[in-house]
Amino acid sequence: MKKGYVLFAEPTTQHDLTFNRSVVLIAEQNETGTIGFIINKKSDYSTIDLIPELNINFTIYNGGPVEKENLYFIHKIPSLIKNSIKIKDNLYWGGNFDLVVELINENKIKNNEIKFFLGYSGWEKEQLNNEIQDKSWILAKKENLEKLAFQETISIWKDKLKKIGGKYLLWINSPENPQHN
Repeated sequence: MKKGYVLFAEPTTQHDLTFNRSVVLIAEQNETGTIGFIINKKSDYSTIDLIPELNINFTIYNGGPVEKENLYFIHKIPSLIKNSIKIKDNLYWGGNFDLVVELINENKIKNNEIKFFLGYSGWEKEQLNNEIQDKSWILAKKENLEKLAFQETISIWKDKLKKIGGKYLLWINSPENPQHN
């Protein structure tokens, strides 16, 4: 597992409300574990709800079940946001948050350049590798990360399953909760 990889939840994770139909961007991987952000699930909050000093509204996504009281962000503007951590190519996470607020208020950061998350997805050292071996995740190594991370979120998971084809085509039009069928 490497940072910059993308995980697509197997359709069989439907009983897991957090990860059902999730697409997770791996932001960090080291000897202690892995950190990622669910990039396709909007939360009930926006930045104005949580950061009153902002005068522009951004959607906040559910990043995962860990530390849901904390706000995180990914972006593609490391030249503006100091102390960013490179994920891969032109995609970064974190940085100076006070500077982010200032830059947003000055209209120097646009919606398609930054994405906010409540919480993150985290795995201990071998946990994620075990979940991949157990077929809980479809691992994608060669995705256009910048495009994927900032595109409209509704169809990311379905589009990937459609591209894979085969047994996954059955799941594309099934309801998110099979009991609603």
